[in-house]
Amino acid sequence: MTAKDNWGWKARFGMFIVSSEAVPEAEWWAMLPPDVSVHAARVAAPAPWASWNAERNAVQLSADLARGAEHFRGMRLSAVVLGHSSSSLVGGAGWDAAVVAALSEILGPEIAVTTNALDCFAALEASGVERPFLVFPPWFNDATLEKGLAYMEAHGIAPSGHLRHDPGPGWREVPCAEMYPRGLGFEQQIEPLYAQIRAACPKAADGVLILGSGFRCVGIVEALERDLARPVITANQASLWQCLKRAGVKPEIEGYGRLLRL
Repeated sequence: MTAKDNWGWKARFGMFIVSSEAVPEAEWWAMLPPDVSVHAARVAAPAPWASWNAERNAVQLSADLARGAEHFRGMRLSAVVLGHSSSSLVGGAGWDAAVVAALSEILGPEIAVTTNALDCFAALEASGVERPFLVFPPWFNDATLEKGLAYMEAHGIAPSGHLRHDPGPGWREVPCAEMYPRGLGFEQQIEPLYAQIRAACPKAADGVLILGSGFRCVGIVEALERDLARPVITANQASLWQCLKRAGVKPEIEGYGRLLRL
């Protein structure tokens, strides 16, 4: 007799995540279908994880990113995703394509490469969402939020509104940059997030997009879709969906939104 061992014989995915985060892996493992596995490489570099050259036509990968790609190359992966929304937002228009090209040079042509931002755009299109209500993590400061809105506009997305989650009275006096180091990443509560999104989502929105792979939220996707009667897309959900597509795996995953049933 054999027992379940999470062996990814149908597909194995590589994911670059922030070095101090636990949310991305937890959410992926919650959503993963049988016989598919995810393997993380941690990145400690500041955003963006790859820097533009002087001509802004190519990027230089951070040391952690390049090293992780070298390790991933020998793991017979089906797809690799750069799971960091902030890098795309700060990197700006064209950054995602440039970093995909740079990673592909290391990983080789047989491994599909994508980024969380590209996955979110593909998920919006597949879900028929044109005017999403954007939801940002509380640790996104004003500058990052503005870059995020500009990034969306540069890619033809016209948000119906946006919300930066309020993590509660114990955190309101804490500067955005200090929230994660002080432990907010491990003290996130999804029930207040659900209530804030439900209350703030405008009637003009035809869907919700929750950005940030370290932002705990997939546990409320199904409830939000039921109560708002609109698609809800999250960073980790979108990247898992895209990687499954790239690998040719088409399971119907229940409990985490209609995107994973497309």
